[in-house]
Amino acid sequence: MASTPDDVREFISTAQAAKQLGLSLGAVQQMVESGTLAGWKTAGGHRRIRQDSVDALLARARRPGGAPRNSSGRVRVLVVEDDRLLQGVYRQNFSTWALPMDVRFIDHGLDALVEVGREPPDLLVADLRIPGIDGFEMIRRLRDNPLASDVAIVVVSALSEKDIAAAGGLPQDVTVYRKPIPFHELRGYIQALIAQHLRNRRPA
Repeated sequence: MASTPDDVREFISTAQAAKQLGLSLGAVQQMVESGTLAGWKTAGGHRRIRQDSVDALLARARRPGGAPRNSSGRVRVLVVEDDRLLQGVYRQNFSTWALPMDVRFIDHGLDALVEVGREPPDLLVADLRIPGIDGFEMIRRLRDNPLASDVAIVVVSALSEKDIAAAGGLPQDVTVYRKPIPFHELRGYIQALIAQHLRNRRPA
């Protein structure tokens, strides 16, 4: 077993890491367990996380000169939807679009936060009624997370405007579509996002 580091300033607590990353304690714990963050446990069972591994994650959001996070020209899309039938509907429609996009599906709000911490997508498409933490809390944490400050967010929900307002509302920069999923509008949104990425890739 590795000895306790002499310079404890190189290590921070789970709570400190969570505050810096804008994530929940549970999300940070999962990131340590998965190896996304480097850490160790004290004799008392408390986690200590390497500050440099947290800094490395934060650096993803600090791109010199505003360079785009994704330089491949393909748009990364993360869909947070726990209904497997709707996941299939998304896949079927996406497969017909022939757009330069890579799609991942997650059915749990906490897992989505962990995934964003590992590799922020260009676009998050989410329902508001999802397991773990609901979409409202997930989006609030994402907007407080420096790693996800420029992730585009689209909500697809059966909730009415009144229902959403009664639940605390959503940030003004979140686009809201009503179910059933308006794939024509969603495709147009993604096409605009792709065009923006292509403009960002052009040399000055």
